[in-house]
Amino acid sequence: MLIGNAPCSWGIAYPTGNSYTWATYLDEVAAAGYRGTELGPFGFLPKDADVLREELAKRDLTLIGATHVHTFGDAKSAPQLVATLRELAPLLKTLGAKHLVIMDESNSYPAGQEGVLDEAGWQGLVGMVRDAIAVVEGDYGLKLSFHPHIGTAVEKEAQIDRLLDETSIDLCFDTGHHAFWDQDALAYMERRFDRIAYMHLKNVDPKVRARVLSGELSIAASYGAGVMCPLPDGAVDIQAVMRLLQTRGFTGPIVVEQDVATDAKETPLQLARRNLIFMNEIK
Repeated sequence: MLIGNAPCSWGIAYPTGNSYTWATYLDEVAAAGYRGTELGPFGFLPKDADVLREELAKRDLTLIGATHVHTFGDAKSAPQLVATLRELAPLLKTLGAKHLVIMDESNSYPAGQEGVLDEAGWQGLVGMVRDAIAVVEGDYGLKLSFHPHIGTAVEKEAQIDRLLDETSIDLCFDTGHHAFWDQDALAYMERRFDRIAYMHLKNVDPKVRARVLSGELSIAASYGAGVMCPLPDGAVDIQAVMRLLQTRGFTGPIVVEQDVATDAKETPLQLARRNLIFMNEIK
């Protein structure tokens, strides 16, 4: 089973202005022992397919897919989404990746109103998801998945269920983001397993989560406080998650992600390596 990682584990959320160059990221994700990587923010890794193919091959890395963040709460942004997907999907296909993940942009919502959409806003989101399916799956033959994410319009189980009921899209299921709101990730996986096409493995520090749930800590501040902790250390039983995936014959991508706390004593490379060691020890 190929276990991948992603640029976000190195704090890379945007194409430019990062602490790591794309070459350093590729060097370190390979050095940590991973054989697969996501593309990261579109434009961070080279957009030239020949260049990227060569750079991946140098490090014995496979491109798994990409996670594209878009402002789904803004219906007027629909043309930009389609235009980006028509540029992104061919690059993935050329390099042999079979998956593209989309998710809502949490930073587009005002503080205290994270993920708040009225009915018109929700219908705009659903319309954009349907457009994305037509482009990515219909025109390019890739598998499209939606990533529920904290602080967005699709994060709670009722919202996820509604999206699944109103569209044909499957999930990129993220264990950490699901458990952030004290939702049972394993139980939800059992219930909606037939709609999970892609996995992101994260874990949640229950003590930091409790501060968010009590109102002491904001969603935004929780990241720096270490709410997304290393895989062995959190509330989600990652071993049970992997056993479920294996028992049910899951064949989709599995990507480890690690948000780095402000006072983290380990580097992204060290955290990535520790997470992979933990994964490799799961029986």
